[in-house]
Amino acid sequence: MTAQYSGVTGTIYDAYFQYGTSRGNLDQTAYLSSNMPTGASGSFSCTAYSLQPNTTYYYRAVMQVDDEDIMGEIRSFTTGSTTPTPGSGPRYLEMPLPVSGSDYFSETLKISGERNYSYLYDLTKYAALWVAYPLTATHISGSASSSWSFNPNISQQYQVHITGSSYPSNYNNATKYARGHQIPNADRKCSSEMNRQTYYATNQTPQLQDKFNGSIWENLESAVRGLTSSTDTVYVVTGACFQTVGGSETIHYLSSKGSATPQQVPIPNYYWKVLLKVRRSGSTITAASTVGIWMEHKEYDNQDWSGCVVSVDEIETLTGFDFFHNLPSSIGASAETNSNWNTFRNF
Repeated sequence: MTAQYSGVTGTIYDAYFQYGTSRGNLDQTAYLSSNMPTGASGSFSCTAYSLQPNTTYYYRAVMQVDDEDIMGEIRSFTTGSTTPTPGSGPRYLEMPLPVSGSDYFSETLKISGERNYSYLYDLTKYAALWVAYPLTATHISGSASSSWSFNPNISQQYQVHITGSSYPSNYNNATKYARGHQIPNADRKCSSEMNRQTYYATNQTPQLQDKFNGSIWENLESAVRGLTSSTDTVYVVTGACFQTVGGSETIHYLSSKGSATPQQVPIPNYYWKVLLKVRRSGSTITAASTVGIWMEHKEYDNQDWSGCVVSVDEIETLTGFDFFHNLPSSIGASAETNSNWNTFRNF
């Protein structure tokens, strides 16, 4: 769905489509699949997934300009016998099977046509549930650095306002927490543009600093980068988990000292990584190896993460995500059972 607009005189904070199967009940939302619109005139696009075939849908464009919601006229379309599905995106090896829903926003960030990383963002958790990217020796070579900024493709109302100062400045009981990267900035040292995107507010979560982010988790990130010295590409998915599938873990929150946005920031209970390497004959994948790391988000007295190594299958069960679904099924099924780091490293 694409909307054209003109005559805007204020600041655009959000843009999306409402849609549904009756004109009087537009109860579903499609979020941006293009950049956040700017300027007095322009256009924006959104994609609605999991539509029913041979069904008439009604929709309208909505823009938040300053404090006002501006709504377009209601129009309709009728689907054909096939419709877009969450799995119909790019066939990058690192991409999990996408999920759809009004609480989620997903995109692949690119620089000059080259993919940087993809992510699935939970608008209600103010966090990326996963970030997926290829990692090579070239990516980590360089000295690029940046500073925190808002993701221009998501409304700022769905982002934690930590671009000027970190959690201890804005939130109560936050002295132990840092803005923990999902894709580390050190994984994109090759390019100032790529590195800048690792500093989007959508690529961080409140992470314990001294005995987690700055110790055991940092050691793990360094070990993953070390793999690039012996293989051309490591396909990485890293994520935050608030509750496991079927679990009832308590979610704790950082509360605002006053005017911070949002007023309550949920703290992940777990962090994880799943990794993939492949062998090819020409363009055909002939073999693959995977491994997973699952960590409770807590303070660790040592920096040894080896006891946290598990299989990708186990992390799929805990999170509900389907990883590396673009692998040939005959190869992926057996590869995802491995839980030995050395087996993966030496592949």
